[in-house]
Amino acid sequence: MATLNSFLMNPISRSTHLHRQFELTKATNFSKISSCLVSEKSQEKTLTPSNSKKAKEIMEMEAKYLVGTYARAPIALERGKGCKLYDVDGREYLDMTAGIAVNSLGHCDGDLVEVLVDQGNSLWHVSNVYYSLPQVELAKRLVDCSFADRVFFTNSGTEANEAAIKFARKYQRHITDVGKEPPREFISFSNSFHGRTMGAVALTSKEHYRIPFEPVMPGVRFLEYGNIEEAKKAVVSGKIAAVFVEPIQGEGGIYSATKEFLQALRTACDDAGALLIFDEVQCGLGRTGHLWAHEAYGIAPDIMTLAKPLAGGLPIGACLTTEKVAEAINYGDHGSTFAGSPLICKVALKVLDKIQDPMFLANVARKGLHLKELLSERLGGNRHVKEIRGLGLIVGIELDVPASSLVDACRDYGLLVLTAGKGNVVRLVPPLIISEDELEYATEVIKKCLPSLDAENKN
Repeated sequence: MATLNSFLMNPISRSTHLHRQFELTKATNFSKISSCLVSEKSQEKTLTPSNSKKAKEIMEMEAKYLVGTYARAPIALERGKGCKLYDVDGREYLDMTAGIAVNSLGHCDGDLVEVLVDQGNSLWHVSNVYYSLPQVELAKRLVDCSFADRVFFTNSGTEANEAAIKFARKYQRHITDVGKEPPREFISFSNSFHGRTMGAVALTSKEHYRIPFEPVMPGVRFLEYGNIEEAKKAVVSGKIAAVFVEPIQGEGGIYSATKEFLQALRTACDDAGALLIFDEVQCGLGRTGHLWAHEAYGIAPDIMTLAKPLAGGLPIGACLTTEKVAEAINYGDHGSTFAGSPLICKVALKVLDKIQDPMFLANVARKGLHLKELLSERLGGNRHVKEIRGLGLIVGIELDVPASSLVDACRDYGLLVLTAGKGNVVRLVPPLIISEDELEYATEVIKKCLPSLDAENKN
């Protein structure tokens, strides 16, 4: 089989050539769909089933038994290793999605599998009626490596944000004099995404995610992301309980805050007695080349929410708080049956062991710079490419047309990427262990697939 370098030296032909070079086969052409969980409705299209009997059966079963909330890419995945995924027909894909920024250590990392099996033979779940050592150890580790003093575990990012909402409300009630109304309102920002449960979706900027479920939580005001003067005027004492902000917006289109903006929010919240909440569900835990995204700015929040990569692909979330916030929370104020189980916390401890290593983080930063350099070099001259942006290994390619045809073309060639924003941003969030050779391959495929944008927009 030819090497990656030999592939990069030759033009890409269709799937037969890829199969010969990388033991890949081209997926059947399908109607264009979105690969963004927050895609526009206009992007949702009917999928054509795979020619493979096994894949077709899986897709038919999904259509019959699952609630139709996902416009899935038309491949059925069966196994993974490192940065590679394999479908039920044995086709190989380079994964630049990492399960939407979840599988930071790739698929089936050997150390994580070992811990999972070990703990799986000992204790899985006991609920939060009892103590368990892995949960306490993980909380201590998170406190030791962050601004926080306390941790509340959840099962997902949206649950972590729901906890943050409740904690902010309870904190304001706790510090407000008896007989006075505590601040209850929240500020969020344009292009924000904080989840799909009723509180989190109220903080999410796209109206079509909120309108079908109204009335959602009242008292949320949306400001322009990055607008310092607007934020200063809006964070008013006695009204605003908390400000929710993503240091780097993922689903919204890979927009990074400036230090001046986050510092202005920190100052405004301090002056008004409001809490500053950083949502690092997608951008946190090594994704930027820093352990926490806000470390690049030197500004700390009162609460931080985490989830996606924390247990390497197992469901977990966390709400980290300062002591002043935690003091307002009493027994029974919040809870979760499944959160913080011994099994998942033990795996999360191993994830932290690996990602927290300074050399690991330095490599993420270096590879992120290399990825942007490759993209600028190979895509910069294309008329559809407006901007390449991001930090570390959360990178966006903004286009002047919808990105779905490019996503589909890349998938045909064995490369999995996502969209973001209004569907016009290609989102690259690969496993943090991705190699430079794999980044070379990915960027070359994207370059070779750019003509699909012209073909799509001629139709």
